[in-house]
Parts: sequence; C-alpha cells; structure tokens
Amino acid sequence: MDYISTRGNVGKIGFIDAFMMGLGNDGGLLVPSVIPVVSEETLKQWRELSYQELVLAIFSLYTNGEIPEQDLKDMVYASYSTFRDPEVTPVRKLKDDLYLLELFHGPTFAFKDIALQFMGQLYTYVAAKQNKKIHILGATSGDTGASAIEGVKGKQGIKICILHPHGKVSKVQELQMTTVREDNVLNLSVDGNFDDCQRMIKDLFADLDFKANHHLAAINSINFIRIMAQTVYYFYAYFQVAKQTGARTVNFSVPTGNFGDIFAGYLAKRMGLPVGKLILATNENNILERFVLEGVYKPGDFRTTYSPSMDIQVASNFERYLYYVLGEDAAQVRALMEQFKSEGRIVISGDALRKVQEEFGAHGVQGEECLTTIKAYHASAGYLLDPHSACGVAAADKYSGEGMTVSLATAHPAKFGEAIELCGIEQPFPAQISALFEKPQRQTRVDGSLEAVVRELEAFYQ
Repeated sequence: MDYISTRGNVGKIGFIDAFMMGLGNDGGLLVPSVIPVVSEETLKQWRELSYQELVLAIFSLYTNGEIPEQDLKDMVYASYSTFRDPEVTPVRKLKDDLYLLELFHGPTFAFKDIALQFMGQLYTYVAAKQNKKIHILGATSGDTGASAIEGVKGKQGIKICILHPHGKVSKVQELQMTTVREDNVLNLSVDGNFDDCQRMIKDLFADLDFKANHHLAAINSINFIRIMAQTVYYFYAYFQVAKQTGARTVNFSVPTGNFGDIFAGYLAKRMGLPVGKLILATNENNILERFVLEGVYKPGDFRTTYSPSMDIQVASNFERYLYYVLGEDAAQVRALMEQFKSEGRIVISGDALRKVQEEFGAHGVQGEECLTTIKAYHASAGYLLDPHSACGVAAADKYSGEGMTVSLATAHPAKFGEAIELCGIEQPFPAQISALFEKPQRQTRVDGSLEAVVRELEAFYQ
C-alpha cells in the first residue's frame, strides 16, 4: 500500500511517511493509491472480532508491515484501554429501524478520541523510534483539540499547539483544552471562526520550509491515518446491527462539518462494507448539503449554532471525495481547487452529480429542529442526545423508510450543557467534566492574523 496526493504531485510514499507528512507537500490530501477491497468471506470472519481485533485487521491492510505486529498491537490496546465501555463503540437501539452508534466513551467524551488516542500513541512511537522532534499543529471547532491534547500531553519529544476560535466552542470544550497544565501544550484562542483557524493551519503546512524547520505534524483529519482509524467503527456498527436485525445493508447518518467522519464511511463502503445511503447531517452552515442536493460547493455566511463542532464552511476532507467522484483525476482536482481558491466555488453536474446523489443523502438541521429532536427522543426513548447527535438523528428521520439506519452519536450531552438547558432538561454531569470547572485555565488569545500565530509558534517551538 502506497499513498499519493489528490493533486498528483507527491510520489508514492509509505504508511509512516504519509502519517508524518499529514497534508500533501503539493497542497493536496493523501489517499491510498488503491483502496483495499475485502471479500464477503473476510467480512464474515470479521463479524466475530472484538473492536481491538477489528482495528488490527483493518490497519493491516494499510500499514505495509512497517510497524512490527506486536508493536502495533500494543499501541491499539493502549489506545482503547482508556475507554469507559468495553465495546469501545457500543450500538443502542432507538426504534425499530434506527440504531445509535455511541462514539463518546473515550477520555474527552467525543468521537475524536477514537482516532486521536491511536494517533497519540503512533506519534510517541515514531518520536522514540526515529529520535525525532514532533510538533503537532492543529485547529479545532471544539472536540479535536481536547482529544489531541489528551493523546500526547506530557509525552517526551512531542509538543502540541491547538488553535480554537475564541468564544465559539462550548465551555466544556474550552475547559478540556485549557485546563491541561503540561508544558508541551499550547492553546491559542484565535479571534475569528474555525475556518480562519483551519486556513492558517493549511497555510503553515503548505510552507514547506516552515513545516520542515519546525517539525510540523498534523492531527486534523487532513491526516489520512485519522480517517483510517474512524473507518473501523463503521464496520463494527454494521456487524452489531446485522447480528441483531439480520439486515444485509445499513444506512449511516453522520453529523459532519469537515467531511472527515462521513468520508470514513465512504471509505468503508469502497472497501466492501454493505452500506446503503450515507446521510450527511449538517446545521445552518450547510455548504455540504447544498453540494449533495445541487452540486454547488460555495461557502455562505458563517452561523454560530447549537452544534458548534459543525460550525464549518470549508470542509477540509471535501477534496478527498472530489478526487474519487471525478474518477481519481488529479489534474482535474488540482484545477478545481485552484478555481475554488480564486473564485470561491466549485460546481459539478451531469454524471458526477448523479453519482454524488446515489451515494449520499443530506439534510441541514436548523436550530429549532435540533432542540425539538433532543426533546422528542428524551421523551419517547428516554435517551439524551447532544446537539450534534441530534442533527444526525433528525437527518436519519428524514430518510425513514429507506432501510435500517445507524446514526452516529458523536459527543456526550454533558459537553453541550448550554443546548440541553434550552430544552428544559436537567442532566447529571460525569465527574470528570464537573471537575473541569474548578481548574485554572491556560490559553493565549491572539488576533486572527497568521503573523500573530507564527510569533506564538516560534516562541513555543524553541
């Protein structure tokens, strides 16, 4: 298995080199040169595996044997030893045709833990084996930052800096990042929105001299290894639901802003998992919904919503899907991304758009619908959804009647108490979250300029 860029100007590289490169050196995103396809017989064998065993089986298709089997096994089991549920990602029944995949049982109560706990282990492994300095740089709309920090805080040879939009994440999300006291952690609270933070991250990774001189490594979903790790729970959820219901094909409803989590589902489908429709759930920042329904990818006015982790206009993983829907034509992708940079929009039509609409459904969930969904399922099923998971369930309900659906529950409701309070629901906070409010915070506020961020990074990396 080799890795190439969606823009065609990165030669084939191996697994660890792809992991360390993060963003392609040509500005594109790295993808496997060939997506491995698993047979029906293999799927039958995988049905009986534990979550950790399934991780190892899927990773073995992508790692090229570059990591000794025992080392990889040790990292995988260490990654998921911190999860509060022995199944790691358990499945719960909400109603006859709708199941919920709980992805929030990791240390920071969000789905990002599933990939980032492993990536933290892998960065630590590479730093030790290659005697390298690793400076992780990422942007967060709320959950990635805490999960990434949790994965590498206090680790030798690693520093991590996370940018988050000032005042635009939930209080718990902010506290999870900024109450960590380790010296290898820097939180930058940036005036602006997540798209501003993400753009600066991409600009810094595209500056190859800065990237090399400062040993930058990516934690965001621009790093393919994060997508690969998230692919596992689609297989696991399918197997659990198929065993319980006998369903041969399962739809997935995915709350997403950066297109990473749903792209992991697309990758699972390309690998041979019997996935029906991938239902893309967004909020008022619904650029991705418009793309699925109309073929137009164009940022609109940024909105602050009840589901802040999805308050994203420019989806960093969109380019990966564009590459595949255009027949893996890197030259065409390169031209369209240049067009997007200059004109601010991409339009597809004809066969390409028909292909998108065959593979995806989409629904933009407005604020009141999100809160109504939380209240309705709390009343009918006794289940409390966080606002992001509620968007996924609301979108699944729009496609009710089209088969068995698994909706992804991406965060614990305690992370978004502000929205839950608006629903008139009292919830007990887990002890780990309640304790955050008693801890001092440490963060640096910067203006929304790249120059201000660079100044902080250069001081931190010394």
